[in-house]
Amino acid sequence: MNRVTQNLILTLLGCAVLRISAFSTTYLNYVKPGFRPFLIGAGTVLVVLGVIGVFQAYRLEKGAAERETHGHAHGHAHGGPRVAWLMCLPVFAIFLIAPPALGSFAASRDDTPPPRDQTLNSFTPLTGAGPVDMPIGEFIGRAWDDDKKSLTGREVRLTGFVVPAKRKGQWYVTRMQIACCAADAFPLKVSVRGLEMPPADTWVEVTGTWIPQTFGKMPNGVIYPRLTGKSLTRVTPPDEPYE
Repeated sequence: MNRVTQNLILTLLGCAVLRISAFSTTYLNYVKPGFRPFLIGAGTVLVVLGVIGVFQAYRLEKGAAERETHGHAHGHAHGGPRVAWLMCLPVFAIFLIAPPALGSFAASRDDTPPPRDQTLNSFTPLTGAGPVDMPIGEFIGRAWDDDKKSLTGREVRLTGFVVPAKRKGQWYVTRMQIACCAADAFPLKVSVRGLEMPPADTWVEVTGTWIPQTFGKMPNGVIYPRLTGKSLTRVTPPDEPYE
């Protein structure tokens, strides 16, 4: 691989980063929204460095060829390290594959309970009539940590993707939560009862009511809050798939 090729790949890598961050919302499949300015800046720097490198390498190779033609130089250009071809992999991944956001496969393999940093009595009252649109993380927090039981008798509407449960006849409406990027994601799951399970990874809006727990103390193991489903609507995946 000569220097021109190396810098062309660097330019393509920068274009790939700009494509997913500046000209689409694909970057939200991998990182939180706050990283967008940094991705745009990094992509711009890569493109600028790549373009400058291409012109400089082209001029050097052209000058060396002219000197060799006139008999002033007899050296041969040496290619760069073969490992540099690995820079093509992220370019191909972004332009040709575009890996989607984490889904049911990742969620079903992780049974780690979500962090519970919500303090008691810190939940605002649920007002208004009709179903309350609620993030799955808030629903889980209210189900486990709200001593006022504000979910009791209230219809809520949760949006997430379908994850089959290990026990037959059960499934979860799920959303992945990230602190920084997809590498640290963990699932937020709510067990849905009374509704037929759509295909795995289908994005849905589930309307229903909370099923209060019957145990007084949290048992050992991972326990997910439950919801009696009343209706289900299939929806398109949101631009921002993570909570």
